Amino acid sequence: MNGQECRELLPPCPINKSSIQRAAILREEVRRKIGDGTFVYADYFPDSPRAKANPKDALLMEVLLQRQLETYERQVQNSQMAKSSYRGYAKAITGERMRRWHGLTVREVAPSALREWISEMDCTSKTIRNTLIPLRSIFEDALNDELIDFNPFDRIALTKLIRQTAKASDYVIQPFTAEERSAILEACRPDERPMVQFWFHTGLRPGELQALEWRHIDWERRVARIELNQVVGVIKAPKTAAGIRDLELNAEAVAALTAQKAISLMRGARVWLNPSSLQPWETDAQVRKTLWMPLMKRSKVPYRNPYQVRHTYASTLLTAGQNPWYVAQQLGHEDVEMVFRTYGKFIREDYQKPKAELRIVG
Repeated sequence: MNGQECRELLPPCPINKSSIQRAAILREEVRRKIGDGTFVYADYFPDSPRAKANPKDALLMEVLLQRQLETYERQVQNSQMAKSSYRGYAKAITGERMRRWHGLTVREVAPSALREWISEMDCTSKTIRNTLIPLRSIFEDALNDELIDFNPFDRIALTKLIRQTAKASDYVIQPFTAEERSAILEACRPDERPMVQFWFHTGLRPGELQALEWRHIDWERRVARIELNQVVGVIKAPKTAAGIRDLELNAEAVAALTAQKAISLMRGARVWLNPSSLQPWETDAQVRKTLWMPLMKRSKVPYRNPYQVRHTYASTLLTAGQNPWYVAQQLGHEDVEMVFRTYGKFIREDYQKPKAELRIVG
């Protein structure tokens, strides 16, 4: 280890073919972990003087990263974290990029090395920020526990660094035209059309669409109360308070709900069901693979992912001259900034600039 050959005795046992094989397997496991940079001496030989002589092993970045991963696992078990979020963090922690810090203690990670590491990431700003979340948690905890004198992230102009180095996202907002929407709806089977029609006229997030229940529909006021979101099969409240809202329903959305009554009203709480099983939708991927992809193929409309339905709803409202603040409320955004940033080219000019002040001189 660290370029030195170490010898350790196993607990006393009969020397036979089986014990020799166990020793060989253990040796290979230790060699592999040393090669990976994840070997902790005390985990395998807690009574060894070498383990006791290396208390800094507990401060190794790979040890702290593993502990952070275990924290996330407990949060998933306690329903404090979505499984989808956990998978993203686990990928970041166990990925090749994070091995840059293996072999270093938490005190040895310098701001300059961190700055260089971030600047070399060839990915979007969102991916960079998600990758940094577990690492930032480790340094925050280490600072609180007085294991380090300062948080290296505090000595980095992180926002500026990400803006300068991040790769532009290749995701393009490409709303469906009126002709394309008609082609998609015409390609729907009768048991598919209500949901697709409703989606085009409400712009719900996929998880909000899946979680919608009949009790959320106020027929008299013509609104749908959005207060649930489904993420990888787990029903919970939206991420932000703005996500909980009353969504106004136009005539097309109401007609879609009316048509859906015969399909799902007597089958349980959920409005929208998987037509192939008549069971509630479980995931975004299920909607995409079993409904959306075959439907797009039948319609002969150039393929775009299902989230473009939401973009179509927003852009259609804005092109028709709707107030951006109203659109933000309908979409469940916390403020109008995202609407301007995401859909700016669809916003009418008189909403783009402050209105001229009218002065009356008497």
